Amino acid sequence: MSQTHEVTNQSTPFVDVNLFDTDRGLRDALRFNAPQLDTKALSVLGAEAGSAATGEHARLANVHTPELRSFDRFGHRIDQVEFHPSYHVLLGGALRHGLHGAPWSRGPGAHVERAAGFVVWTQAEPSVLCPVSMSYAVTPSLRANAPLYEAWRGAIAGTQYDPRFVPMPQKPAVTLGMGMTEKQGGSDVRANTTRAEPDGRDAWGERVRITGHKWFLSAPMCDAFLVLAQAAGGLSCYFMPRWLPDGTPNVLRIQRLKDKLGNKANASSEVEFDRSVAWRVGDEGRGVPQILAMGAITRLDCSLGTAGLMRQALTLALHHCSERRAFGKRLIDQPAMKSVLADLALESEAATALALRLARSLDRSENGQDASGHEALIRRVLTPIGKFWICKRGSLFAQEAMECLGGNGYVEDNGEGVMARVYREMPVNSIWEGAGNIQAIDLLRALRTGPVADALMHELAPARGANAALDRLADSLPARVDGTTDEADARRLARDVALAVQAALLRQHAPAEMFDSFCASRFGDAIGGGGAFGLLPGGAPLDALIARAMPH
Repeated sequence: MSQTHEVTNQSTPFVDVNLFDTDRGLRDALRFNAPQLDTKALSVLGAEAGSAATGEHARLANVHTPELRSFDRFGHRIDQVEFHPSYHVLLGGALRHGLHGAPWSRGPGAHVERAAGFVVWTQAEPSVLCPVSMSYAVTPSLRANAPLYEAWRGAIAGTQYDPRFVPMPQKPAVTLGMGMTEKQGGSDVRANTTRAEPDGRDAWGERVRITGHKWFLSAPMCDAFLVLAQAAGGLSCYFMPRWLPDGTPNVLRIQRLKDKLGNKANASSEVEFDRSVAWRVGDEGRGVPQILAMGAITRLDCSLGTAGLMRQALTLALHHCSERRAFGKRLIDQPAMKSVLADLALESEAATALALRLARSLDRSENGQDASGHEALIRRVLTPIGKFWICKRGSLFAQEAMECLGGNGYVEDNGEGVMARVYREMPVNSIWEGAGNIQAIDLLRALRTGPVADALMHELAPARGANAALDRLADSLPARVDGTTDEADARRLARDVALAVQAALLRQHAPAEMFDSFCASRFGDAIGGGGAFGLLPGGAPLDALIARAMPH
């Protein structure tokens, strides 16, 4: 076959890059929030996450998606999900690096270190982080049943992943999931109809039989789940293992796997329970607060995960634009493209700054380093605003980054089109664990409870006087917090609080040109970039912003 043309001017694959060492914004945020932390382990994680081998595992796990095996060849119902081996490699890497339940037993700083690792491993493959996140978040809830927690805590923190479908005592590590949503209720879990019937007591406490369904049960091959069910005293939280203590499988009927927009390598399922055995966690009738203790932490991971995806999209765009040429020069040297890339760099670092600050508030409030109570209070603010604003900006960010690659960014090409995969992944963190309205209304509740508003003002104090537009926004917040904002305007308040906190953080641990450019483009008439990127004001230090973000 004759050669019709020579292939030129195509960018090379973005592989074998240390995703931690090359992320200056993440490293500076980490130094600010955990100054004593030894980052050697994160550097090792970064090299593995950015390797060509890990990238190929991510491709394979997404191309060869999970398959439901309802029955074995003899006709016995087995309700198992089969994954490509690369999925297990990626999930095993996440556990090996301690991104699941391990931080709860590692002392001060561990949650911040884990947060940075979560940002980096998201760029390897976010789908496997669904069971990782739930396994991390289950600890505060499970502590309400001391015998259960004692029996499972070692395996929840185990770092040697075991994909086998066998009872917990036979595995060095386990993963956990949760089931809240039902067909008729969605976010309104109090409308749930799944019921729990008393079945006696044993070493793990009050035992029940659960009958009903869950419209979304994430990661059905986890070893156990927290589920909500109606009891005589109201909606309650229960712990449901896949295997019972006597070594027999529990009843968990997987009806089908969800055919989702993104998050393809992860199995999300619809399930039914038929007198399935479970144990109560917490007080009867207090199921919502109990499982929300878990949800508050998975919301942190939504912020971290989206920050990681933003960084991945940004680095793909920077890499492509530094190698691709058009109209006589590299794309990265074209003024209009330079403005877009610099704006994306601002957004990415601001997202990372807010997500890492939230992780510090969790770390200190959970490790007895919060004598003043400030960290617990500000955590109530940062959790909903991070989940709302970072995740809300994610899809727009990915779309803009995709445009930087042009048609090449839109093409999947058997899983090698990573940017397209990132774009499809972005919306899930905005939807999962409560969409935007839920987060905005939760912020209103938080700000009107005790001295939380004072904690917010304290958080903004280090940046007061540094920028007039930021000062005006900060000055307007107390009155809006104290009662002038209703639910219809809650999203605007959530956005404004998020932007103010991001600016204050950039003031403290980013170069001055980043803080100044962020304030100039995010406040006043330009707030939120007008819904688009690349609208930085004239004279913005584009080269400096891009140089800081470059992945090398």
